[in-house]
Amino acid sequence: MLQLNFSGFSLEAGTDEAGRGCLSGPVVAAAVILPEDFHHEFLNDSKQISEKKRNILRPFIEEHATAFAVSFIDNEEVDKLNVLQSSITGMHRSLDGLKVTPEYVIVDGNKFKPYNDIPYETIVKGDAKFMSIAAASVLAKTYRDDFMEKIHKEYPQYNWKKNKGYPTKEHRAAIREFGATKYHRKSFRLLPEQLEIDFLK
Repeated sequence: MLQLNFSGFSLEAGTDEAGRGCLSGPVVAAAVILPEDFHHEFLNDSKQISEKKRNILRPFIEEHATAFAVSFIDNEEVDKLNVLQSSITGMHRSLDGLKVTPEYVIVDGNKFKPYNDIPYETIVKGDAKFMSIAAASVLAKTYRDDFMEKIHKEYPQYNWKKNKGYPTKEHRAAIREFGATKYHRKSFRLLPEQLEIDFLK
């Protein structure tokens, strides 16, 4: 059963990201502050619920949240920052985007950097424990999936519509056959036996 609040502060923001382990596309982060009466039966860690349920939840969260924001760290910035710093930067940018300043921040995972002077707590598997982190995970995942489906139309041979940029056998086979695109992360091992890969212009 997800809990509504960790800190006791009413303006508690939960934050999470999606796409850290992908070979292509952005890392997408979200931050959400929920009201005290928030409830939806589908809400859970975004990885535990179906795409259909995530797509029902997203507009519900956006309509009923006290505040929410989503940020994108594109693949070039991921290459510059590294994936952990990209996640933290994305979460900070999402917190910047909230129309209400949070009194406390809860973060999915075990790594974070102080955000302004606001107290925070990192919570391992927080997206399966607290509603605001679960809501942030749903927003991050659905916004990222939408982006991957959009760029799938540009490069259908990688089937990002289905694999969303994760390192599936099919995705790696396409990289082997067609090379890498402008959306691939150059700092990642795109192929297990990687020596040199052609990047498509």
